Amino acid sequence: MLTLFNTLTGKQDPFESLEPNKARMYVCGVTVYDYCHIGHARSALVFDVLRRYLEYSGYEVSFVKNFTDVDDKIIKRANEQGVSCEAVTAKYINAYYEDMGKLGIAPATKEPKATDHITDIVAMTETLVKKGLAYHVDGDVYFQVDKYPAYGRLSKRKLEDLQAGARVEVDERKHHPVDFALWKRSKAGEPSWPSPWGPGRPGWHIECSAMSIKHLGETFDIHGGGMDLIFPHHENEIAQSCGATGKEFARYWIHNGFVQVNQEKMSKSLGNFFTIREIFEKSKWSQDVTGEVLRYFLLSTHYHGPLDFSDQGLHEAKQALEGFYGLFNRLREPESNTVADRNLVSVIDRAREAFQKAMDDDLNTPVAVSELQKLRYDVNKLLEVGLSTGERQQAREAFRLVGSVLGLFQLDRWEYGAKLEPGQYQLSSTEVDAKLVERNEARKRKDFRKADEIRRLLAADGITIEDKPDGTSRWKR
Repeated sequence: MLTLFNTLTGKQDPFESLEPNKARMYVCGVTVYDYCHIGHARSALVFDVLRRYLEYSGYEVSFVKNFTDVDDKIIKRANEQGVSCEAVTAKYINAYYEDMGKLGIAPATKEPKATDHITDIVAMTETLVKKGLAYHVDGDVYFQVDKYPAYGRLSKRKLEDLQAGARVEVDERKHHPVDFALWKRSKAGEPSWPSPWGPGRPGWHIECSAMSIKHLGETFDIHGGGMDLIFPHHENEIAQSCGATGKEFARYWIHNGFVQVNQEKMSKSLGNFFTIREIFEKSKWSQDVTGEVLRYFLLSTHYHGPLDFSDQGLHEAKQALEGFYGLFNRLREPESNTVADRNLVSVIDRAREAFQKAMDDDLNTPVAVSELQKLRYDVNKLLEVGLSTGERQQAREAFRLVGSVLGLFQLDRWEYGAKLEPGQYQLSSTEVDAKLVERNEARKRKDFRKADEIRRLLAADGITIEDKPDGTSRWKR
């Protein structure tokens, strides 16, 4: 049975969904004012894998991940560039899809934007004011934290110990320094919407509460995000959501750990801050890193702990994947003999059970990956004895099925080392024949480098070439 570390309870809890075989999950998305960095990649990957494993385990998953498209940082970036906030958010939403697409991150079931839910946000804020849990001052509306006795139960902080910190705006109009904004009155040059308290825009925390409840209901199964969101963002979400509905908000709170770079905290000031696209474009990485390499690397550390991003880690991930794809190429070769080894089924079953055991243990992807490494070793040994064509196919399908949970081994037309996307090469028979003619001509003039290059290109499309003694060649898919 799947167990997950629940920040709310402080322990690993068995996962039991509210509805049988249905799981509802909300994850805080990005604020779209800049390109995504490696920390965003890790968080997106963690919850992509959780969603995949829930589906693998038989759940129908409703997965909602938002875009924060109204925020102080967005407004600042728009003013700096002399463009509208809509232009800024549109640019970086598109960039988000490009970056996450390279990593194989599947889109969520729904991906709402805050600006499309202003009516829901205003209605929820009105409810909190009517219940005496919020108050308005000069067009601003604040949640009154001391009116919610359970405040601090997620972050394990006591209200009396909390002081106005760096992320909490000091305002003498507040009843308590930790009171947080539900609605902000508009300032000159800022986007605004009408409300009972005058024109303004929503606070950050209320956006996620309104969107998650709108799409998943007042109580749902899983709420996720990075550990940096535990306080104040998720703490405030719980207070305002439970306060508004009188019900429990989310039952499981899942948080992924931070990313370090060469064992130092990632930050722009240290010069070790990398966006996802920089990792693919920087010269020292560009020859080695594909989306699958980066994905494999991110899976090599348990999601709940810190991840140390390093060149060495990327190199090791590439080498590991080379080992897997080397096996897959061997499994596509014609069988060298017809000796069938009946241990294959038991080897696959053992690996699948061990994989599921690791994933059930709070998504322990490092152990799950190590089980796939063991399976690779075992299948390689069986190949030395001899596997039939059917058994080779069975082995390939086993890797593909289990690998799909992690988003690995799905690139049928991918020759390792070449940056090919799935389906990039889908050659017709006429095109294959033309390539074969080109290759035969290269062989005649003893340009074996060109001939090998064409062979590799065709192999990436699943084409096997057989050279005949008379100098001609034939092929098959």
